[in-house]
Amino acid sequence: MNKTLSNFIFALIIGLVIISCANRGTPQGGPKDDTPPRIVKSEPENYSTNFKGDEIKVYFDEYIKIKDIKKQLIISPPMNTPPDVSPLSGGSKYITIKIYDTLQPNTTYAFNFGNSITDNNEGNPYPYYRYVLSTGDYIDSLSVKGNIVDALKKKPETFVNVALYEVDSTFRDSVVYKAAPKYITNTLDSITTFSIDNLKPGKYLLMALKDGNGDNKFQQKTDQIAFHKNYIEVPTDSLYTLRLFNETLDFKATRPRLIAGEKIAFGFEGDYNGMQIDLLSDAPSDFKYRITKDPVTDSLNYWYKPKFETDSLLFKVTNTDYEKEFTVRLSKKDKDTLVIGASPSGNIGYDEDFKIAGTTPLTKIDVSKISMIDKDSTAVSFKTDFDTLNNAYLFKFDKTEDNNYKIKILPEAFEDFYGDKNKDTLNLSLRTKKASDFGYVRFTIVNATYPLIIQLTNKKGEVKEERYATEAGPIDFLNLTAGMYSIRVVHDVNGNSMYDTGNYLKQIQPEKISHFQEIEIRSDWGIQETLTFK
Repeated sequence: MNKTLSNFIFALIIGLVIISCANRGTPQGGPKDDTPPRIVKSEPENYSTNFKGDEIKVYFDEYIKIKDIKKQLIISPPMNTPPDVSPLSGGSKYITIKIYDTLQPNTTYAFNFGNSITDNNEGNPYPYYRYVLSTGDYIDSLSVKGNIVDALKKKPETFVNVALYEVDSTFRDSVVYKAAPKYITNTLDSITTFSIDNLKPGKYLLMALKDGNGDNKFQQKTDQIAFHKNYIEVPTDSLYTLRLFNETLDFKATRPRLIAGEKIAFGFEGDYNGMQIDLLSDAPSDFKYRITKDPVTDSLNYWYKPKFETDSLLFKVTNTDYEKEFTVRLSKKDKDTLVIGASPSGNIGYDEDFKIAGTTPLTKIDVSKISMIDKDSTAVSFKTDFDTLNNAYLFKFDKTEDNNYKIKILPEAFEDFYGDKNKDTLNLSLRTKKASDFGYVRFTIVNATYPLIIQLTNKKGEVKEERYATEAGPIDFLNLTAGMYSIRVVHDVNGNSMYDTGNYLKQIQPEKISHFQEIEIRSDWGIQETLTFK
């Protein structure tokens, strides 16, 4: 072997040794660490009594970190001033809970950490760690258990607070809007059951809250609520089911504003049915107005004519239990111009109306300037209805399968509130699908109490089709688009043909919902299903 080759081999061996040494601290392979951290000790010990301090330390056998502490940590009873938990990042084998609130005497406190404590490297959680202390001589040991369901959907939301309010001489129903509860727990992100532990004996209001802003108080606009219909007595062996629901917002008008010439938008929250808008200011004798629903926003548009000289207008808005006056400042703005639009475009259902809507209030239609023919160039007769509030003309005509319809709208076919007319010719096309493109399902109802609303929904819970049943008999859904549907049945107790949600202050529970298995609808195919009620 020559000297050059010998030196090369020697250098190669040295290099491999160096690489081996450099990699010694990062071995490859081996079993993954899936062991959660272990608690070594607590100061003071868990379940201590006569607590007088303001700091707690919990020590672990490895470095830990804390995640999602604001969402995961639930303290019962809640504290007015949240404690400080540190450190949140890794690099420590202990956590410190610094208490700033004044603790109540003879009270058991529970710190529920959920899955927030994990080891520093692999993120293995210490599951549902709970630290308990008492400011008195003993630990309260009673509990209330149950489960959470959604009043309308198949599955409830995650991270739902379940709480108890003490019913004593100071209790008022409105407490859920104003104060934190006496005891609280949370379903976190994986379970729908709950257990409120370490309770004192007593009478309580049991409620649940999907709390939008984390303040432990009910806000109708952002939160879901559930409540047990009667107060409960602790101790109890009962299991409680709470149904979460969204309340219908109480009606409220928001400040109106001028958004175009002679057009004022009156915003609202809640149900606008019954909303009245009255002008209180003096107006010319030929003053006229129209009210239409904005197609996008929660507002009613108030259109008026003629324009007259004034700096502001005074209005009164009323509804069932609501009355308020508003002043609208006026300024120079351009008026909206008339533009008409059609829907649907492309495919139209056999039972679907064709609609023409306007950007300004429509007042007249000249049907002699509108024609409709099918694919054989045969004239199609139609009738029109006018939806005043939604500012749309509905065209009703008989449709046949696998057909094409051409609609021609000439200039000046429509006139609006201000006397303007459409200026352009519109040529529109619609088509119907073949009957074989659709499927159908027939439901047989067993052991039901009527009336019922049978709904087919998509994966988002949106209603695609529904039927109303007042007596026994088959329920048919025809001309269904192929796809997967969930079956939801509303028990329409008050017989008003719609689902009614609950109301906490009125002590009204939401109407009962029954869910059934998902079904698949195929083109050119029909199925029969039996819906059996318990």
